[in-house]
Amino acid sequence: MKIVVLGAGVVGVTSAWYLASAGHEVTVIDRRSGPGLETSFANGGQISAGHAQPWARPSVLPKILRWLGREDAPLLFRPRADWAQWAWGLRFLRECTPARFERNCRVLARLAAYSRDCLRALRQSSGIHYDESMRGILQFFTEPRDLDAAARHQPLLSAAQCLALEPALKHAEDEILGGLHFPEDESGDAHAFTTALAALARQKGVMFEFGKAISGFKTDARGVVGLEGSDIRGDAYVVALGSYSPLLLAPLGVRIPVYPLKGYSITLPLGPAEQAAAPQISLTDEAHKIVISRLGNRLRAAGTAELTGYDTSINAARCAAIVRRIRQLFPGIGGATAVDYWAGLRPATPSNVPLIGRTRYANLYLNTGHGTLGWTLACGSAAALAALVAGRAPDVELPPLAR
Repeated sequence: MKIVVLGAGVVGVTSAWYLASAGHEVTVIDRRSGPGLETSFANGGQISAGHAQPWARPSVLPKILRWLGREDAPLLFRPRADWAQWAWGLRFLRECTPARFERNCRVLARLAAYSRDCLRALRQSSGIHYDESMRGILQFFTEPRDLDAAARHQPLLSAAQCLALEPALKHAEDEILGGLHFPEDESGDAHAFTTALAALARQKGVMFEFGKAISGFKTDARGVVGLEGSDIRGDAYVVALGSYSPLLLAPLGVRIPVYPLKGYSITLPLGPAEQAAAPQISLTDEAHKIVISRLGNRLRAAGTAELTGYDTSINAARCAAIVRRIRQLFPGIGGATAVDYWAGLRPATPSNVPLIGRTRYANLYLNTGHGTLGWTLACGSAAALAALVAGRAPDVELPPLAR
């Protein structure tokens, strides 16, 4: 079957890989000049299968009130004359109930564990490299309220155990109170992975069409029959356009609860002096909602979420807040003065549960809405999608496709 995948981020490229591996003739279309140049370009680097939790949770509600008006707040709502933004925000609040949070956690945990297994199998079979690290992820707490909330659900590591896992935290300005270690989790450069996998996919016969903007679909009684802006046709189409997916789907009457959640990252190149002072294990700073990953001789830190439409401009204050926090945690890397700032739009559903499956058009599929977990869920989502296209039940249970 001829399949057209729209989007060459980590989700689109993994979709192409698994579809091609199943024997399909695949073409990937993207408006950018190469793979992984938007949300996949400089994310936090974590493959957090052990704690793939949504932002929408009961504990975030009082924090939202404290964060109001703070330009450096981890979650920032910038009101716009945009009904989609307000509708998304209200649905996000609804997902913060304990029952919905627990349900979403279970769904994400299943998909994340499956996706991690798929990534490992792919890595073993292909030999792909992307500054990967299999040291696990350490989630640490510096605020008593966060520590107490976590302790109600699972045993915690002591402060001494956390510092033994990551000695670089010994010099942090804030006291490390305890933490959680997820030894099966991983980290790596999502952009490097996407680029390398695209090259391997070409060897399988996948065609990539870059610099091609798609403005809509052509349909008839049979379903989707073509694309506006391209003469490429397929038997089936996969929308993996991240935050831009709802814009392309809305004219078809396919409405999905995906809205851009703008995130920021910083990347510090580490010289010989800074490498010893920088962390080796991937970290999650619960208080500041920042994730930190060592990518070879670079340190990547990412976080914050901003509802501000499709604005991709870099807010220096929010990036500076991440830099400030990194220097508080690791004073020894103060010599690393060259910092790359980046901002990207995460395609978020209110629940953080992605949309994977067939729409009301028989030959139109979705693989989008992964929010902060696109890198974590990419391989599993793509493998599940390939099964659905083949008419098989995926090896992991998926929730019903939200409309």
